[in-house]
Amino acid sequence: MIDKLLLFPYYLALKTRHALYNKGIKKSRPGALPTVCVGNIAAGGTGKTPHTEMILRALLRSDDWGMREIAVLSRGYKRSSRGFQQISSSDGASFAGDEPAQIKKNFPGITVAVCKDRLEGLDFLAHPDKLASGKKGRKCKNKDFAPADVAVLDDAFQYRALRPTFSLVLTDYNRPIYKDSLLPIGRLRDLPERLGAADALIVTKCPVVLEDWEKVDWLKPLGIRDFDPESCTGTLDGKKLSIFFTSINYQPLRPVFIGESDNRYSYSSRAILFTGIAKDTPLRRYLSDSFKIVRHFRFSDHHKFSSGDIRHLMSASEASPTATLITTEKDAQRILDCKKVPSTLKERLFYVPIEVAFLSENEQQTFDKVMLEALRNFTPEL
Repeated sequence: MIDKLLLFPYYLALKTRHALYNKGIKKSRPGALPTVCVGNIAAGGTGKTPHTEMILRALLRSDDWGMREIAVLSRGYKRSSRGFQQISSSDGASFAGDEPAQIKKNFPGITVAVCKDRLEGLDFLAHPDKLASGKKGRKCKNKDFAPADVAVLDDAFQYRALRPTFSLVLTDYNRPIYKDSLLPIGRLRDLPERLGAADALIVTKCPVVLEDWEKVDWLKPLGIRDFDPESCTGTLDGKKLSIFFTSINYQPLRPVFIGESDNRYSYSSRAILFTGIAKDTPLRRYLSDSFKIVRHFRFSDHHKFSSGDIRHLMSASEASPTATLITTEKDAQRILDCKKVPSTLKERLFYVPIEVAFLSENEQQTFDKVMLEALRNFTPEL
């Protein structure tokens, strides 16, 4: 009861804000080009970045968009740059934000941009010539890119001024939103009822094998009824909702500092783990199958590593001279920004890439079909 009283001001603010948009008092409008919006209800830990990369792979292999210009637009959380910026592969996490930096390195042929104002950012992506002529484009250091035909927005579900072409919400299988609370007591950044505003729901971080009846049971407390595994649809408050389930696939270790690593350390049986993400338990469990984790440094999400942090890691590595140092792909982007990382540390630093996969081929095919059909039906605002 006390929790509800404490959270009521935040609840009321969210309820009022959404009501203003739902009733048309505050306006939502489509962007300058077709958009896929990836978002969540909880703050962090649902896998937005790997799912953004999954969507990019789906677009690249499609007949509709594979030969056209694809872009990613992100806010660029905790970046030092201002305004609209096109990100290059050489830009670090401090300039771009760790997630855009990671996406650009993994997809160098795709335009990656950051902009707090998503509508403005989409307009620049569709019309890059405006960067040279408009005042708002002056801060952009790299204005040379082709006009985008479609954009994937990383973390824009709460950006109500934009009406996306296809809206996708992620929720963690291991932490259902009906068991959580609003910030700051819990991790919810938005109202659970907002699930119904999405076109599709992806339940992330699922077991690799999940029976159909288990999916039905998991969805029921969310208010989702009549889930059909074949069509991947259910109903929420009378609205048809596409629903999918994905799992995490961890990939082999890769060096953080390319050309400066000693690959022999990747075969060590001992590891020092350090993470600055919302939830690192699944990663630790995965690594524990292959490594004895002798130290684990936990930092806050999007933590900016300092020279003091580097010294702590160096001390731990000296205490365990055969251990490899392992981190996440997002953390690796921020480590690359650190100055004066000792060469003896660089040679032992590796990260674990992750990819997401649907639990069945039918889910993969159905997701691609639903998303591509929505993009084909894009209608710009007149």
